[in-house]
Amino acid sequence: MVFTSPFLFINNFRFSHYGCTFVILNFFVMRLIIKSIFILFFSLLTFSGWAQSEEIEGLKKKLESQAEDSLKVNDLISLGIAYYGIDPNKSIEYGEQAVVLAKKIDFPMGLGYAYKTVGLGYYFLANYSDAVDQFQNSLSVFDSINFKVGIANIWSNLGSTYFNIGDDIKAIEAQLKSLRISEELKDSLRMGTALNGIGTVYNNKKETLDKALEYFQSARIIFKKIEYQDGVGIAAMNIGEIFMKKKQYDSSIFYLDESLEVFRGTLDATFALNMLGKVYAERGEFEEALQYQWKALEIAEGLDAKFEISQSLVELAKTKREQKNFKESITYYHRAEKLAKEIEARLQLNDAYEGLAKSYAKLGDFKNAYRYDTLYSGIKDILFNEDNARKQQQLMFNHNLDNKQSEIGLLTKDKELQESIIQRQKVVNYAAAITGFLLLVVVLGALNRYRHIRKTNNIIKSERDRSKELLLNILPEETARELETNGFAKTQYYENVTVLFTDFKGFSTIAGNLTPQALVAELNDYFCKFDEIVEKYGLEKIKTIGDAYMCAGGIPIENNTHPLNAVMAALEMQVYMEKQLQDRQSRGEQGWELRIGIHTGPIVAGVVGKKKYAYDIWGDTVNVASRMESNGEAGKVNISAATYERISDKYECLHRGKVSAKNIGEVDMYFVGSQLEATIA
Repeated sequence: MVFTSPFLFINNFRFSHYGCTFVILNFFVMRLIIKSIFILFFSLLTFSGWAQSEEIEGLKKKLESQAEDSLKVNDLISLGIAYYGIDPNKSIEYGEQAVVLAKKIDFPMGLGYAYKTVGLGYYFLANYSDAVDQFQNSLSVFDSINFKVGIANIWSNLGSTYFNIGDDIKAIEAQLKSLRISEELKDSLRMGTALNGIGTVYNNKKETLDKALEYFQSARIIFKKIEYQDGVGIAAMNIGEIFMKKKQYDSSIFYLDESLEVFRGTLDATFALNMLGKVYAERGEFEEALQYQWKALEIAEGLDAKFEISQSLVELAKTKREQKNFKESITYYHRAEKLAKEIEARLQLNDAYEGLAKSYAKLGDFKNAYRYDTLYSGIKDILFNEDNARKQQQLMFNHNLDNKQSEIGLLTKDKELQESIIQRQKVVNYAAAITGFLLLVVVLGALNRYRHIRKTNNIIKSERDRSKELLLNILPEETARELETNGFAKTQYYENVTVLFTDFKGFSTIAGNLTPQALVAELNDYFCKFDEIVEKYGLEKIKTIGDAYMCAGGIPIENNTHPLNAVMAALEMQVYMEKQLQDRQSRGEQGWELRIGIHTGPIVAGVVGKKKYAYDIWGDTVNVASRMESNGEAGKVNISAATYERISDKYECLHRGKVSAKNIGEVDMYFVGSQLEATIA
């Protein structure tokens, strides 16, 4: 968003003509999380110290009386640059005027930059086909005058554009061409830029994340060394996303904050904001996550930046899905889907299809879930196939081989040594041909196994999902995710939690009158109903011990409504038990009666066990809740003073006196009565 991980890739070049210097930037943005994708965009660094509106008005006034020469071409380009992010159509308009004039006065340097200005305008409009055409025009001009700085820059722009539409192969090929020229020029800025871009491609796959991190760290070091803050911000954002993928959230936040400080107040800040939102969402801090994502969407919509809007919509949809707000999630995903289709962004579309499939499945709409899962599988197969990975490796091999050949060329001066190198190169070529043939055999064999592997993977996925469901039946979702990711779950302290205890009156007498099978069956019926009620009110079931049932509110996700939720759940349990009691008595059978106790206070929660996991809570709050239950009455809900203080404005309560609690002292008790009229909707 990346998810969003978004990755920013920067390319910068300068040229001077008749004393006029221009600075043009393009930011290459990518976000991909195995199941997800990336996006790219260009941005602009305006002249230092100039207010943008003043710059535009000043240039327009200057153009009114300006002669048709190279200075006017430069000023038209400057005006096009000033309109990036405001009105890309204006950028195209002034860039095209610069093209016409540069041709008329035979000013090739200005013509190359004019084409690029038009290309960037089309890029901002997400019209990538026309953007590529304009960049190719610029490249042809720079090639004709052997302007290597411009050539390196345009190859980087083309790489950015190809990457933005999901063509990794063309993207990395273009970036490697830019890197070769940058190394030849010994240009630190462009070398850092190219390293960042190559890291972006490696970040496409989980198995190459460490390699991507190396490239991003190298780029960041170079940018810091030359004190190029925009580059530092971009590299920091890339690094922040990699740490997010590795679940190293503190490190991720550190680098994302560094990036946000660089880009604060600009369109580029949307990526850092969305990434921070994703980090907080993964930590279960949803409100914090939504604040970051809404801010990102607000900035993007204010500038009508389509990629940034679609990314923000996807991240909002994901957070809503994590909150189990599936209807809102679907709404955001559909908006992102529509926009992704409009701008032909296959990678964004991949993210939307996946999210829609999962959200519809959660709502039980399996027809739509199947439809979008099919669309997701189709586009995923196109984007992430093994052929792409093989071609990327071959391109990197060719780049390294070219470097070695260049080094050898510098060292070999006499004819005999050069002939020896040629012979060795022939051997290398033969070896490469044999290797290529063997690789083809391996690929053909792999194709024969493809269907079998996919079928096997589906079976494995089904079993993995089943195992995950079983784990979620034992542990809270957040704890299960932490355990699955890290292999352990940290013990946590909670300052404010409400604990609810239930126990059946005269259980021993009831048990003596029933067979073991009948006893367990009936007890199971009651506890299953309690499970439904607990889930309805957002409480977390902790455990059952014999005929006792314990649950808690405010964990593992903290909230402010847990005392009221626990009381409402307790009252609904008593209503259910009263109905069951009447039914049994009408049949002449002995009825079950329930005592419930509730207390609010601090607890410690965590996972115990190694082979059979159990989520449990400890502390005086648990003991006091148990005392509330044992000192209560059947059919009543007995609460402590701590809980009473938090629900007294919602329910009438009857003070019952005090009870002694270990480590606490005397505790006031209250029976919960009827709901106050002012709170009835």
